[in-house]
Amino acid sequence: VLAAIDGKLVAVLGIADTMKSESPETVEQLKNLGLQVGMVTGDNRQTADVIAAAIGIDQITADTLPGDKAQEIERLQSEGHKVAFVGDGINDAPALATADVGFAIGTGTDIAMEAGDVVLMSGDVRSVVKAIVLARGTLRTIRYNFLWAYGYNIALIPVAAGVFFPLFGWLLNPMLAAAAMSISSVFVVTNSLRLHRLQLPFAK
Repeated sequence: VLAAIDGKLVAVLGIADTMKSESPETVEQLKNLGLQVGMVTGDNRQTADVIAAAIGIDQITADTLPGDKAQEIERLQSEGHKVAFVGDGINDAPALATADVGFAIGTGTDIAMEAGDVVLMSGDVRSVVKAIVLARGTLRTIRYNFLWAYGYNIALIPVAAGVFFPLFGWLLNPMLAAAAMSISSVFVVTNSLRLHRLQLPFAK
C-alpha cells in the first residue's frame, strides 16, 4: 500500500494475513484421517502457492470470488465428493452454505457463522480435526446401538409372540421381557457414555 501527500510518496506499507501457527499440523492430521485437503481462496495465485506450500496443501484454487468458491464446491460434489468447507469471512458464506458440512470459525464474521453447519467457538483451526473425530465416533456409537437394539428385538420378539411355542414350547415371561428390555437400554446408554473416553487429537 502506497501513501502519498500532495502526490509525493511518503510511505510504503506491507499488509498480509498471517498463517495460523497450528495450520500445518491441522492439515497433516486431516490427511491422517484419510481426507483430501485443498485451498479455495480469493488471494492471488502467488500468495496462495506460498501459503499452501507452507502448510502442505497441493490442491489450490486461487483468485476466486465468493460465488466462485461455491461453484468449486458444486463441481467437487458433482464428481461424487463429500465436501467440508472451513471459513470465517463474508466471502466464505456462499461456500459454507453450499458444502455438505460448513465449519465456521467462531472468531469470524456473523454471516459466516449463520451460514455454517458447525460453529467452532474458538479461532483454533485444530478444532476442525476434533469435530470430525468426535462426529465419526458418535456415528460409530449410533450404529452399534442400532445393531444391538434391532438384533435384540429380532431375536426376542418372535419368542414373545409365541412363534416357537408349537415347536419347542418356548414362551417369554413378561417379567423377563421387561428385565431384558431394561438390560438393552442399559447397554445402549453405557455404550453411548463411552464417548467420554474418546481420545481427541490435540487434547490437553
